[in-house]
Amino acid sequence: MAQSGAQGSTGGMDIQDQKETFHGFLVGSLWIGGHIAQAVSLLTLAFAIGAGWWPGFIVFVVIGIAIGLAFKMGGAYWAAQVVEWVLLGLGGLIVPALAGAMG
Repeated sequence: MAQSGAQGSTGGMDIQDQKETFHGFLVGSLWIGGHIAQAVSLLTLAFAIGAGWWPGFIVFVVIGIAIGLAFKMGGAYWAAQVVEWVLLGLGGLIVPALAGAMG
């Protein structure tokens, strides 16, 4: 039941907290959706299609850059992307070297 004093008054509520919560939700959704798209494209090109690791890695990087620039993502996003690029790049170099050394 509405309070009697609330009738007829508009614009009296501060919604800054709700705006920040919604913004955080949208940014989190972009991070998760972007990483899913990156992972699916990398794994599809590398293993399902058989195009190889490096074409999948390039698409992974391009998708990360596109999302970051299109949505003006913050520094934490770019730091996470760079760490992923370095780790996946090193993995792309180390795993074949180890496989060649063992076989």
